[in-house]
Amino acid sequence: MLGRSSISLSRTGSFRPENLGQNALAMIGNLCFTLFVLGVLIFTIIAATYEPEDPLFHPSTKMTNFLTSNTNATFISDNTVVKTGEDFIGLNQTAFATFINVTDVEPEFAELSIVDCKGKMDEPIDCADQDVFHLMMKVAIELFKDIHFYRFGKPVRGYNDSSCHMAWRFRPKEGKAAAFYKDYRSFVISRSENCTLSVVGIGDYHSGGNARKKKKNQKADFEKVPKKDTETIALPVVGEAVNDSLPVVESEGSFSRGKYLIYSGGGEKCKSMDHYLWSFMCALGEAQYLNRTLVMDLSICLSSIYTSSGQDEEGKDFRFYFDFEHLRESASVLDQSQFWSDWSKWQRKDGLSLILVDDLSITPMKLAETKDTLIMRKFGDVEPDNYWYRVCEGETESVVQRPWHLIWKSRRLMDIVSAISSRLNWDFDSVNIVRGEKARNRELWPNLATDTSPEALLSTLRDKVEDGRNLYIATNEPDTSFFNPLKDKYSTHFLNDYKDLWVENSEWYTETTKLNKGAPVDFDGYMRVSVDTEVFLRGKKQIETFNDLTKDCKDGVNTCSSAS
Repeated sequence: MLGRSSISLSRTGSFRPENLGQNALAMIGNLCFTLFVLGVLIFTIIAATYEPEDPLFHPSTKMTNFLTSNTNATFISDNTVVKTGEDFIGLNQTAFATFINVTDVEPEFAELSIVDCKGKMDEPIDCADQDVFHLMMKVAIELFKDIHFYRFGKPVRGYNDSSCHMAWRFRPKEGKAAAFYKDYRSFVISRSENCTLSVVGIGDYHSGGNARKKKKNQKADFEKVPKKDTETIALPVVGEAVNDSLPVVESEGSFSRGKYLIYSGGGEKCKSMDHYLWSFMCALGEAQYLNRTLVMDLSICLSSIYTSSGQDEEGKDFRFYFDFEHLRESASVLDQSQFWSDWSKWQRKDGLSLILVDDLSITPMKLAETKDTLIMRKFGDVEPDNYWYRVCEGETESVVQRPWHLIWKSRRLMDIVSAISSRLNWDFDSVNIVRGEKARNRELWPNLATDTSPEALLSTLRDKVEDGRNLYIATNEPDTSFFNPLKDKYSTHFLNDYKDLWVENSEWYTETTKLNKGAPVDFDGYMRVSVDTEVFLRGKKQIETFNDLTKDCKDGVNTCSSAS
């Protein structure tokens, strides 16, 4: 009995009033420790299984905002350049490449001499000679100090006996884009009385046309296996010869063995470029998911927000704005007009079958086992239910991925960007100055007009850009003389200063006219904003309107917290 009483007393004793505080603290401590252990366990599970959400895989409303340039670009929010695949390639993609220093060129080639010079003064320069090659490399590396050289091509004969042309692949030293650039220049080489060779002149960007390689036509490949995300992503090379001719169907057999997907109709016509791409990438994603060739219409309608006429303009070529060569080499695609021509030839003979899908509830997953030669998705006339991107919404969103790495900006436009940057020796600062409608709307942007006046700009830029620097001004101000006061401190440059790169007789004009069946192509508003923005992004210092020049919000009063 005594033992039981002792036990009973010891248990009840712990609940005496004087012990309640200690018990409460003990219980709280135990509870906190339990929550801590549980939190660590949950965090460990999440860390082991979490895959970061792909920012390119948002619903359409968010994607529209994401695709719009986050640099404040040149124009209003619905008229900015669309981000494409190369914008999301990390700089580490080029980390494997090693660049060439002047010390890599043997010093004995700095001064080339021939012991017996008699009778050789007037001989043509041998551009294939190794000594000439090393001399040209050394001079180029010493002259162009703001770029890294990754590869030199063998020199070839230029336009006369004293000229050699040489190509090289490079990147700007402070470049932020994971891309390579290619230049080819004309070198004028002189031989002195003792036969020492020296470079006495180097031409402008792309002046050495004989060193430019040509590409052959591409044949259609209907059994191409789509590249997986884990494979190495190709890097764009700006300045290479572009061959974006249509793929050639070799034979009836190769066409009849293929499986195809085509989108017909829909509300994408004449919409903004971000809307068009968001929908087109859905179609391309479904084609890759089904392992089919996408039959695409290369003729697109350019929205009025990009045209000088203020009207929607039909008949614009996809290749004016995007790199069809890269798309064609990376995925299985076929031009719509060519496809229907071949279909009409061989459909009856080979028993090619077609299935028509006009219901969005029929997902790509339900079509995975379809054996028909052609799947045609037909879209109605009622917007927004007839938008192509609706195919990729709902349960499909987690299955069909948009292959953004397949879509790059037109390398012809990017070549203009490279030419402008090269003329500035890749050594310039840039400022984006938004005015236009926003500056006139003082209710939403009360300070913008004042903050972007020449007087205010001189004051703001004083501590940001050194005197005498090359300053590229990306702006929607139509009269660039408005910024003349800045010339007292800086060497100012504007897009229109480089019109020779796209007007008649330019390389861009010649090639786009050829694409357009001999009709001249207008350098339209979307092309202008693309080039203007991309040059801006290549400045060593980049000064933006709504981050650096004014306290106004990009989207109007009281929107700064939500601005992207």
